[in-house]
Amino acid sequence: MSKRPIVYFGDPVLVTPTAPITSFGRHTEALIRDLLDTVDDPGHAGVAANQIGVGLRAFSYNVEGRIGYVINPEIVELSDDVQDGDEGCLSVPDLGFPTRRALRATVTGVDLRNEPVTVSGEGLMARCLQHEVDHLDGMLYLDRLDRDTRRTAMRAVRQAPWFLNRGTAPPAAQRLPSGFGGGS
Repeated sequence: MSKRPIVYFGDPVLVTPTAPITSFGRHTEALIRDLLDTVDDPGHAGVAANQIGVGLRAFSYNVEGRIGYVINPEIVELSDDVQDGDEGCLSVPDLGFPTRRALRATVTGVDLRNEPVTVSGEGLMARCLQHEVDHLDGMLYLDRLDRDTRRTAMRAVRQAPWFLNRGTAPPAAQRLPSGFGGGS
């Protein structure tokens, strides 16, 4: 289909938990194609459906040569070992802040045939899986920052050109594409 515009911080779709996908027809196939096309840009490790304005539970990933998607993902395992490092987000562009995540993560969900899939990884892949599932749960990585770092981050967001000019930015993507009904 096509690359879709990314919705920025401040849009309510980013903080609203997404609905499970219950229908696996052409509209869901189009959503997954759009997610895969959108994640296929340099610097895009993952894209959640609500980041393109669609309030449904799916994401795509593109990490270190691994490209794919998961529909209705749930985190089923996180390691006790943690990683610290800067994390960024397409919906909060040009900013990054230290965010603690599990070093290893496993997500389960389904594919377009409604068949079970499992995606596991460590390091950047684990960070991506956790980050994208957070998006689908209506949480941004900024919500995971410690108090002082969050204060610094929110100050940076309020000063960011994309935030200051949000009234002139292209309109957010359509919330539910035509034909999606309540959860296709």
